[in-house]
Amino acid sequence: MYGAGVVAALRKKAPGIQFFGIGGPRMEEADVRILYPVSELAVVGITEVIPKIRFIRQALNELKDALKDNPPDLVMLIDYPGFNLNLAGKAHDLGIPVLYYIPPQVWAWREKRVKKITERVDRVAVILPFEKEFYSRYGIQVDYVGHPLLDDLKNGRSREQARENLGISGDQFPVVGLLPGSRNEEIARHLPPIMGAAKIISRTYPDLRCILPLASTVDEETVKPYLKGVQVDIIVRRADTREVLGACDLALIASGTATLEAAITGTPMVILYRVSFLTYVLGKVLAKVSHIGLVNLVAGRQIVPELIQGDATDTRLAEEGLWLLEDEERREGMKEDLRLVREQLGKGGASERVAALAGEMMGLVV
Repeated sequence: MYGAGVVAALRKKAPGIQFFGIGGPRMEEADVRILYPVSELAVVGITEVIPKIRFIRQALNELKDALKDNPPDLVMLIDYPGFNLNLAGKAHDLGIPVLYYIPPQVWAWREKRVKKITERVDRVAVILPFEKEFYSRYGIQVDYVGHPLLDDLKNGRSREQARENLGISGDQFPVVGLLPGSRNEEIARHLPPIMGAAKIISRTYPDLRCILPLASTVDEETVKPYLKGVQVDIIVRRADTREVLGACDLALIASGTATLEAAITGTPMVILYRVSFLTYVLGKVLAKVSHIGLVNLVAGRQIVPELIQGDATDTRLAEEGLWLLEDEERREGMKEDLRLVREQLGKGGASERVAALAGEMMGLVV
């Protein structure tokens, strides 16, 4: 999504520019030549990467060969640090400029990666307000561009329009968004407790409506087994996450970018996350932050409840969710905190700013 935004912005500056790399449907629609689909490489955790390591190495080697055989004018890295920092080393050796857009969250863990960034990356574009100061401390050329989620804010639908588009009446209460994540292993770990929580909430609210938006990386057949036997009214739709959140009174949401989208729409939420036991233990040892939810990290304090690993049960999710649904004062207080988070994310235009940096690094005259 973020890559496609930069591609579109760069094409305005240089219509003839060509792109190749790794990406998903939106980058493909933007006419990027996709060497490997990002969905095949998507993985979260430490032990979780093992089953895919051979395929990931194959993709990395092919990309390195592509850089050598047909050197581009710029390599732009987006997130995915283990893979991308390796690729950055090859680009650096070949003398190709490297721009890292959305660099590793080394302020949270694995700070030693900063050394690799300093050695292999020419410029960094960060999207969270506190990251600029962190990277600057290491002498890295860094620009704060704002968060790309705000780029298309003007195109967002109102709550009434979002509900109408989803076939939900304006006075329906409650409407709960179910967002288990965008990777298959996240679906497997998060959807069972989320569905269980929805079932518990429906005992208090028999008219409960739920919406399960499907990410572009998730097939509908993947989620179907988890919906069997759950007597709750659930709309499964390949819909824009922000539109879904805008229609909801509450979201049960896996930690990730979607929590910031909920902040932008002002949707009260409960965050959950599960990983393998070994990943969790290692994460506890290595992590240097007190929260995992991006919305809490930006706020600098916990404004949204986080249920991690053993706490991420259907009962605990339902308890936190019901507390928000039944306590209007608490719900409105969270909305105000989310509004303040949204203000810290910038005012849009991140893709254009990154495109300007990329153009400058390539020597484009526009």
